[in-house]
Amino acid sequence: MAAPRSPASVTVTQKTPALDFSYTYPAAAARIAPLRRWLDAQRSALRTKALRDATADRREATKSGFPFRQHDATTEWKVVTDTPRLLSLSVESYRYTGGAHGGTVIDSVVWDKARARRVAPRAMFVSDGALQDLLGKTWCEKLKAARVKRLGGDIADDDIFPCPTVDKLTLLLGSTDARAIDRIGLIAGQYVAGSYAEGMYEITLPVTPALLRIVRPEWRAMFVAR
Repeated sequence: MAAPRSPASVTVTQKTPALDFSYTYPAAAARIAPLRRWLDAQRSALRTKALRDATADRREATKSGFPFRQHDATTEWKVVTDTPRLLSLSVESYRYTGGAHGGTVIDSVVWDKARARRVAPRAMFVSDGALQDLLGKTWCEKLKAARVKRLGGDIADDDIFPCPTVDKLTLLLGSTDARAIDRIGLIAGQYVAGSYAEGMYEITLPVTPALLRIVRPEWRAMFVAR
């Protein structure tokens, strides 16, 4: 008897005159039935709304005699790390609705395998304030260095894009050995830390003993300092 096939990554695409739609999630997520159902439901809702909006926009453009630019809705989930207890995922969503350019949003979620539930990464820490107190200074220093490198020169104090606080960032929980969470990614999305042309900024920091202390007690065993 042949062994059952493991679920592969899932990609659903749909292309109409109004919309180019794509939604992808990895095999690690497809193997977890309740997570797969949630992703499929999200995909269905996103596709329904995107198609409705694009169709209405195309109809209005035709009625008004204006050129219509096909909308784009692309969502891709990726594995950040997969430990025995936690599946850490990131998602990048691109939307184009006919303007000068599209926009990309990045987010994250953690699946708790033992309790079969989704958890926001920042909910694993005692508070946003504690994260800011511990990581804020280092984050701003590393962000400034990254902006200088990307922009090709020193930058003065930026009144338009000051260093964002940690609560404005996307948190990614990662691991170097797929056994425990030992690093954290801080991501400033488009327009959060710079102009559209600058794009997004990502800084990765290790889990330190100090960071471990502000992990909520119920999650602390899933982390390790290094």
